[in-house]
Amino acid sequence: MPVRTPTLEQIKSIGSDFGLVFTDDETSAFQTAFKGSLASYARLEELVEPVLAPISPRSPGYRPSAGENPFGGWYWKTDIHTEATGLLSGKKVAIKDNIAVAGVPMMNGSALLEGYIPEFDASVVTRILAAGGTIAGKAACEDLCFCGASHTCAGGTIRNPHNPAHSAGGSSGGSAALIAAGEVPMALGGDQGGSIRTPSSWCGVYGLKPTWGLVPTTGSMPISYSIDHCGPMGASVDDVARLLTVIAGHDGWDTRTISARTGDYMGALSTPAKGLRIGILREGFGHPESDPQVDAKVRAAIESLVKAGIEAEEVSVPWHLDGPHVWTGIILEGATEMMLKGYGFGNNVQGYYPVSMQEAFARGMGTRINDVSPTVKMVLMLGEYMHRHYHGRYHSKAQNPRVFLRQAYDAALEKYDALAMPTIPFTATPIPPADAPLETLLVLALNMQANTCPFDVSGHPAFTIPCGRVNDLPVGLMFVGRHFEETTLIQLASAVEAGGDWKTN
Repeated sequence: MPVRTPTLEQIKSIGSDFGLVFTDDETSAFQTAFKGSLASYARLEELVEPVLAPISPRSPGYRPSAGENPFGGWYWKTDIHTEATGLLSGKKVAIKDNIAVAGVPMMNGSALLEGYIPEFDASVVTRILAAGGTIAGKAACEDLCFCGASHTCAGGTIRNPHNPAHSAGGSSGGSAALIAAGEVPMALGGDQGGSIRTPSSWCGVYGLKPTWGLVPTTGSMPISYSIDHCGPMGASVDDVARLLTVIAGHDGWDTRTISARTGDYMGALSTPAKGLRIGILREGFGHPESDPQVDAKVRAAIESLVKAGIEAEEVSVPWHLDGPHVWTGIILEGATEMMLKGYGFGNNVQGYYPVSMQEAFARGMGTRINDVSPTVKMVLMLGEYMHRHYHGRYHSKAQNPRVFLRQAYDAALEKYDALAMPTIPFTATPIPPADAPLETLLVLALNMQANTCPFDVSGHPAFTIPCGRVNDLPVGLMFVGRHFEETTLIQLASAVEAGGDWKTN
């Protein structure tokens, strides 16, 4: 469909929005000048675009009934596989619903995308199929992934298998719930503020946020370019290592992955952790919202590692307490501009642009914006307020000092092989009733990220491991390592896993 030349009235209207005033002759001159650029758009319509072609035939699957989906973890069920054999042979994998699977509905937890069916596979999906894995379906997630709990998904609440009255965590809540319920051994999640680690911690599964730029996000819906992560979640450390091995590395599209350094993640499973040094992050404990029982469980798990020959001592990184403030400044305007106003993808990023997804998102923004969750509305309004009235000042003031945050962690990691702290300062919160006050819905969606979001800003890899229970709900221990040294985190996670059944601790 060719781009129409703007009318004289449209040119005047656009100019007026920016405070520009044109004479009739100037308006006509601009209209004539525009025609040269519009000729390029006409040629773009003629050019053939590359496509992320699916490597296997498939049926579209189906949306499971409530009886088949007791915790709300599934959005869609499928059975997609190839004849390939590899590291994931015999493994079923759930794909978070912000990641495209060709021919399968994709909603990203939001009314804005309801009815959209991508025609392409994300790079990570192609890699899973090529490694012999089976795509078991799309895991439900929070509305556009803007929630750390699990009550905003447009398809319905996602419930914690350990206690269905409690949150599964978000935004990758469906992925964690399906693993915890034993329906799949592994799943993909996304993490921009803790969205792999929060649900993994609250549901008692293993979740790794890789180093920023290790795993390609090609074919996934982003939130904010500089903090987007895709990573593995699993029922065991082995499951996480297998899935990471398959999905890590540059894919030819995502420029963030050009500098990726992959490791021998499977080999790390059998490499002894004895002799490694852990820095127990002082600022990771004792938050105002921390549950002392959670802090105690994490310290007990670390003490068990010490008895097994791993060194540990307390370390202070004061910048950790400012990490959430830096994160807020980056993500609010970043998400508003890139995702919400940028029709799900934004611009000026070198990579694959999913045109059909952008068009579907634009239609949703134009017709169903009132159907989105309170968290999406809050991000849109506050991000736009900051943009209009402060002109990017605070986004810039957040982006600039992130180097200090990264350097502060790097300095600690010169002495220690990993930092340790509770993943989330408290266990899974109760799911709020549908008629809960708006303030309650917003607080419960965003109150758990003190220890997770700083590492989305700094880009360090972070691995949450179940280490015990408080009031029959799981507790997560998080290890944070040097950039691209996921192997060290896998060694430590394996040592924790070998120390005994966390459900009895």
